[in-house]
Amino acid sequence: MTAQKDDTARHVPVLPREVLDWLRPCSGGSYADGTLGLGGHAELILRQSGPDGRLFGFEWDSQAAARAQERLAEFGGRFQLIPSSYAEMAARIRAQETGPLDGILLDLGVSSLQFDSPERGFSFQSDAPLDMRMSRSLPVTAAELLNNLNQDELADIFFHYGEERQARRIARFIAEARLVQPVTTTRQLAEIVRQAVPVKYQPKKIHPATLVFQALRIAVNRELDNLAQALADAPQLLASGGRLCVITFHSLEDRMVKQSFAANPALRVLTKKPVPPGAEEIAANPRSRSAKLRVAEKI
Repeated sequence: MTAQKDDTARHVPVLPREVLDWLRPCSGGSYADGTLGLGGHAELILRQSGPDGRLFGFEWDSQAAARAQERLAEFGGRFQLIPSSYAEMAARIRAQETGPLDGILLDLGVSSLQFDSPERGFSFQSDAPLDMRMSRSLPVTAAELLNNLNQDELADIFFHYGEERQARRIARFIAEARLVQPVTTTRQLAEIVRQAVPVKYQPKKIHPATLVFQALRIAVNRELDNLAQALADAPQLLASGGRLCVITFHSLEDRMVKQSFAANPALRVLTKKPVPPGAEEIAANPRSRSAKLRVAEKI
């Protein structure tokens, strides 16, 4: 087995049992995975919906899409890859003329392929160019935002998308640093943030730059705009009794999902509180610890 195949085979999706329990895939059903990634959830859904359930997988990262397509090749025509963002789900699904869907899944976590590829610039664990684009077709990198936005615009991104309380101080340190040289690498940014945040305000369990990296990633990929579009469109694509399952990883997304579900008269909320991973899953897959699943059903 090649390293690429091995990476894909080892990929474990978050909340796998919970997704199947709530999505309820079955033979003859039609489903969409709006965040295909390496295909972990998609494989589970296709297996449980055999022998003739269908799944449309949306993935705008061409590298992840290629690996998922290989992983899911055994399902033949039951799986169809759609190489675009879940924000375009409504138009793309309607173009298939497939009829209403029985379930839609959105897993809003960063793909493990993206996070574990240093050259993508999502993590400060390795020194790499500050890219952070989930799709290379996106026009602006994180480095371009950092070096072209003014200090107030940067502070707004850190505060609104990262809920970073030291946003203005961090933005000032970045503005001063880029006068000397452009901020272009992950380690460079992480060190600037570490120096900007006073020790007494530095979090104990995470790196001081964690929220800044989150905020930049959201801004580069327009994640909250895309999520808002998907949450507005998804209920229209569901059949009566069809379910929308959304997995979030931070409070901004979770709040958006909760409010969108509650405000939509076409949906019945099935999870009054979000469903977290169990202790066993967290021990086996520490990245799952902040995952939360919310589910609503089309009335």
